[in-house]
Amino acid sequence: MSPAYILKRIVLVGYTLLVVSLIVFAITQILPADAAVMMLGENATAEALSALRAKMGLDASIWAQYGHWLAGVLRGDFGVSMRTGQPVGPVMMEALGRSLLLALFSIVLMLVLALPLGIIAAVRRGRIADLLVSVISYIGVSLPEFVTATLVVLVLADWLQWLPATGYVPLTENPLQGLRHLVLPVLTISVILIAHVSRMVRSELVDVLHTDYVRAARLKGLPKRTVLYKHALRNALLPTITIVALDIGYLLGGVIVVEEIFALPGIGRQLIVAIQSRDLPSIQAGALIMAATYAIASFLADIAYARLDRRIQYD
Repeated sequence: MSPAYILKRIVLVGYTLLVVSLIVFAITQILPADAAVMMLGENATAEALSALRAKMGLDASIWAQYGHWLAGVLRGDFGVSMRTGQPVGPVMMEALGRSLLLALFSIVLMLVLALPLGIIAAVRRGRIADLLVSVISYIGVSLPEFVTATLVVLVLADWLQWLPATGYVPLTENPLQGLRHLVLPVLTISVILIAHVSRMVRSELVDVLHTDYVRAARLKGLPKRTVLYKHALRNALLPTITIVALDIGYLLGGVIVVEEIFALPGIGRQLIVAIQSRDLPSIQAGALIMAATYAIASFLADIAYARLDRRIQYD
């Protein structure tokens, strides 16, 4: 792996996060909320409000406030919540850990199911297996998260009563109950991911199987399994990696809906509560942390892409 390529991607991630921080800070500044009034209450005196604004630096210029906030973020200090009076950083990072756990299980389930389904559909193109995979994929892509969530709750939690419908139990406290509470949210998120990725794998693998170098490998007498997994699948997975990275963005957006439906205390639910209560530091922290997570996921996807196709490093 070229160090120059890695450095270039790191610089791009840093530049992206800097722009995102500007946008997030600017949006929160135009929201109709006064931090001093929210912390002291509407009955606070003008002197008390002025003193708190001076203490928090709210009487400084916008650029000075942004610089002070950004310096705190770089130190890991996201400020104090207007709603609870507690530091925002630890709360958001704990919530992020829960969301990442949900996303990790969803991605693992997606890879375990989507790759074999896509391969089977491509190898058996035009047959019943291909048709079934295509139908399942179209249904999965068509269902929004709240519909899928309703269906899995009705079937698995209400009718069959196999799993709890809502709630969260930390895995450190009770691993079995924690996993049981995660099953329905993971299934809800994974449905559209499996549908999306399996279609992509099938489409790319069909194209690769008709290329000249795959035909040449077959003419050499190589076993079908070797041709498929060593030559065809490796190149078919390149666009799939990009799609998986883009699906991280879907996860960050879709997880907000899923966490609210299943009452999971993840970063999406924390962000919703912050928006409802106009808790500006929590909104800023939540939005920036989610953007940073997406940027890091994209960076890792670029590295994986470059590992599979070394020509990327020199573009």
